[in-house]
Amino acid sequence: MLARALCVALLLEVALYVAIATQLCDASPATAAAAAVVGILAVRALLVATSYAFALAWHSPAPRLTAAQALRMVFGEYAAFVLSFVLIFPLERCWMGADRLRTATAGAGRLRDPVLLVHGYGCSRAAWWWLRRRLEAAGWSVATISLEPVYAGIDHYVDPLTRRIDAVLAQTGAERLLLVGHSMGGLVARRYLQRCGSARVARLVTLGTPHQGSQLARIGAGDNARQMRPHGDWLRALANPAPLLDTVVIYSPHDNFVMPQANLELPGATHRAIDGLGHLAMLYSPRVASTLLAALAADAAAAGSRR
Repeated sequence: MLARALCVALLLEVALYVAIATQLCDASPATAAAAAVVGILAVRALLVATSYAFALAWHSPAPRLTAAQALRMVFGEYAAFVLSFVLIFPLERCWMGADRLRTATAGAGRLRDPVLLVHGYGCSRAAWWWLRRRLEAAGWSVATISLEPVYAGIDHYVDPLTRRIDAVLAQTGAERLLLVGHSMGGLVARRYLQRCGSARVARLVTLGTPHQGSQLARIGAGDNARQMRPHGDWLRALANPAPLLDTVVIYSPHDNFVMPQANLELPGATHRAIDGLGHLAMLYSPRVASTLLAALAADAAAAGSRR
């Protein structure tokens, strides 16, 4: 659904740029095509710059970055934005394929708990293209889910997540799994735990999740954006009771989507801060991958000691 909508939007955008170049500037077809590419890249650059302008206006205290570090951060976020919304998300079928889940076996050869990745606002399972490969290369069995409709309320996603958890556990034969949520996906996971309990989940890891909301949500579309506004009734209800199981919060104090960045923190959780990283760039960051793998491995070690 999201992939189709993005493809249509991109085609319309290209057609608009080509029409402007040919009709108003009398450009050749090759020049018009180049203008369309430049237009697409320029608009995304403007969107990323706007997000950082908001982040600066609402920033929390954070380690100071050098000019070179700040430039790398902004360029990395821009690259992640273009890669995600121009290349990967619209062509999800080409990049993702079906999940490759493995069946757990009894005894010494027992596989670790499977991992279920839950994407964020305005995204799809394609958001995990890079990180899924890293997790699988490290020996994890990884599942994904696409939450639809894109702009529904967060509560609407609990039932699909419940069904996906049931399906993953049935397919792998595992008793529990690990939930990993990026951005809004972490809130969906917490809502599931609040409603259904933690009997089927070993650990929750969130990446850049607005646990206390984000000012940027005030200009977002949909019920889910409204629920992510700071100090709202929905977030207050989610905070009571406290997290039901061991939770690891991985976040960047320089996040450009969650602001103020202190709203990324979750009382009672274990926090892992990664400086100089944008919100979407977390999905393509070797530093995030290493931190995530360490969090998952710690749970696997704890689970092994309990057996």
